[in-house]
Amino acid sequence: MKNKVIDISAPKTAIEFFSGIGLARAGMAQAGVKTIWANDIDKTKCMLYRQQWGGEHLICDDVFNLNPLDIPSADIAWASSPCTNLSLAGKREGLSRGSESKAFFGFIDAVRGMGERKPRALILENVCGLATSHNGEDYRKVVECFNNLGYSVDSFELNARRWLPQSRPRMFVVGLLNPIGEGRLDASARPDKLRWIHMDSSLKTHVTPLPGLPELMVSGFTEITDKVNESDARWWDEERVERFVDSLSESQLIRFREMKKGSKIVARTAYRRTRNGKPVWEVRNDDIAGCLRTARGGSSKQAVVFLGKNNVRIRWMTGNEYAKLQGASKYKTDGFSESKIQYAFGDAVAVPVVNWLLRVAVLPSLISEDEGVEVNAEVC
Repeated sequence: MKNKVIDISAPKTAIEFFSGIGLARAGMAQAGVKTIWANDIDKTKCMLYRQQWGGEHLICDDVFNLNPLDIPSADIAWASSPCTNLSLAGKREGLSRGSESKAFFGFIDAVRGMGERKPRALILENVCGLATSHNGEDYRKVVECFNNLGYSVDSFELNARRWLPQSRPRMFVVGLLNPIGEGRLDASARPDKLRWIHMDSSLKTHVTPLPGLPELMVSGFTEITDKVNESDARWWDEERVERFVDSLSESQLIRFREMKKGSKIVARTAYRRTRNGKPVWEVRNDDIAGCLRTARGGSSKQAVVFLGKNNVRIRWMTGNEYAKLQGASKYKTDGFSESKIQYAFGDAVAVPVVNWLLRVAVLPSLISEDEGVEVNAEVC
C-alpha cells in the first residue's frame, strides 16, 4: 500500500466567513494562501467583493443559513465576525446577546458541521473590546468554542500602525489543530487582557514563537493623501471651517495654530466627538490617521485638515484614502459612491496585518504538519 502523498509546495487554501470586501483574502494571498470560498450577508460589500474578486465562490447570505456540506474543504478558515455589540463605541450587549455579534456562533456551527473536513486553522478577527466584553467572559466563550472543536488557541493584539499610517488595533484569535513549538509569553502582541487564557488549565492553548514586531509608524499620512481638485465638493467652505475652529478646545486650538504657522503643509485627521454633551472636533497631533470606522452618520466620518504656511483647508477623507490606509490601494471601486466605499473599507481588516499573522502564527504549523507526512518517492 502506497503512502499518502502531500505536495508541500502547493498553496494553502482558505475559506472566508464575514468576508466583507475581501481584504483578509488580499492579505492571505500575499502570504501565498488561496481563498476558494467566501460568505457575507451585506449586499453592498458583496457587490464590491464581486467587482474585485469575481463572484463564483461568494455566497451572499446569512451565516446561519449556510449548509456545511456545501462549504469546500480548506486549510484555513478566516472569520471577521461583526463587532457591533463588542465595540467600546456601542452598547456592548456582548457575543451572545448582541443582534449582530452573535453571528460568531453561526461560524462555529458551520465549522462543526464540516466534521472531519474542518480546516486545520481557524482565525477570528474582531475589535479589542472582545477581550474585555462582559469582564472577559465573551473572550473565554470564543476560546472554549475553539477548544470544543479541537483547536488549541493563541491570541494577539496587532495595530495596523506597524505597517500603515493608521492607528487600528485589532484582536486576533488563532486556533490550530496541531500547533508547533513553544514561544515566550511576552507582552509584545499579548497584553494582559489576552494572556490570562494561558494561565487557565481548563483551556487548551499554545504560545506561538514570535519574531520582533515592526515599530509603530510615526508618520506617513500626509504622504498618502489624495490630490483633490480645488473645486471638489468635499472641500469645506469658509463658514464650515470657522465653525470647526470655534469648536476646538483650548489645548487643541494652541496645537492647531502652531501647525498652521509651520513652514510646510501637513495633513492631520480629525473626528467629531461629544464632550460634556457638546459636539466638538479633535485633531490628531501626529502624521497618522485615526482608526477608520464604518461611516454611518457624520460623527463617524474622518475629516482631513491641511495646515501650514498660515493656511488651513479642510475636506472629508476620500474613499481612495480609506483604501490606501487599509493597504488596498489598487482595489477596484469604480461605480460605487464615496459613502459605500467608506462604509465597506471602514469595516474591514488591514491587508498587511493579515499577511504578517498568516506567515508568523499559522503557516509554520501547517507546513510543519505537511512535512511530517511520509512521502512516497516513487510516486513523486
